[in-house]
Amino acid sequence: MSQSTPQLSAEATANLPTHVAVIMDGNGRWAKQRGLPRVEGHRQGAESVKAVVKTAGELGIKFVTLYAFSVENWNRPKDEVDTLMKYLLRFLKREVGEMRKNNIRLQAIGQIWRLPENIQEQLAQTVQATAKNNGITLTLALSYGGRTEIVDAVRQIAKDVKDGRLDPAEINEQVIAHHLYTHGTPDPDLLIRTSGELRVSNFLLWQISYAEFVVTETLWPDFGRREFIAALEEYSKRQRRYGGV
Repeated sequence: MSQSTPQLSAEATANLPTHVAVIMDGNGRWAKQRGLPRVEGHRQGAESVKAVVKTAGELGIKFVTLYAFSVENWNRPKDEVDTLMKYLLRFLKREVGEMRKNNIRLQAIGQIWRLPENIQEQLAQTVQATAKNNGITLTLALSYGGRTEIVDAVRQIAKDVKDGRLDPAEINEQVIAHHLYTHGTPDPDLLIRTSGELRVSNFLLWQISYAEFVVTETLWPDFGRREFIAALEEYSKRQRRYGGV
């Protein structure tokens, strides 16, 4: 990537999304193109995470959600999963100081109970250490699946009905949203997907109903400030009608 620091236009600055969600795709292809192990793509991808979150914070974007590890990813080779977990643990330990310095609040969504115990413990510590920060909220989707999230929400709603805490007639979109992992966080305005793939891959299926999509051919390890700003410029040109005229 170029060492220059592109700036956001006045038009895009005036039309910033509140919440940007990112499907970080292409780590494996990036490594393969360079004759490197797949894990090197994941390592370099962690640098892209830092670049995007830093840029978002500087611009005043309030929420960033990153698709870090899906429920389907558990089916990958064990050595790759173990390496991903190692990088995640390292990120949670090493970046807590930067998160405090840059006023970043960390959250996580997904089936966190499926993560290794040491990662659950470190994640809880990092979330607690950044809980009072009120700048950008960084949400990591870990062991996450959109369908799984909806199933878990329906199961909890059914339990509330069974226990007499909820009348079925009162179930509406707000009730469902309240039972999702993301309750309390606004729905994404912009969804970015890297590597050129045209699918949502079971990510935030309920929440992205009216999000604007920007797909880039850039592989995630090559995605940095310049590419992020280009996506925001594209977003600023969209007219969001929410089903209206």
